[in-house]
Amino acid sequence: MKEFTYSEAREQFSSLLDKAKREGAVRIRRRDGQVFVLRPEKSAKSPLDVPGINLNLDREEIVELVRAGRRKIEKN
Repeated sequence: MKEFTYSEAREQFSSLLDKAKREGAVRIRRRDGQVFVLRPEKSAKSPLDVPGINLNLDREEIVELVRAGRRKIEKN
């Protein structure tokens, strides 16, 4: 984990955030010796949360597609 002084962090804040995003975290050390870790917050959004698409299928068409898929699996 890369460590920056407080002055370096202040001067290069944007690139410091980019580095934290790429590497997971960075350390910032103050003159008095205190060390802080800066890391990106994990997204609460699910990777499965994707926009839907409208296929204009009605209920019967969807049921038939599911049944056809099941028949195909049963044959194997």
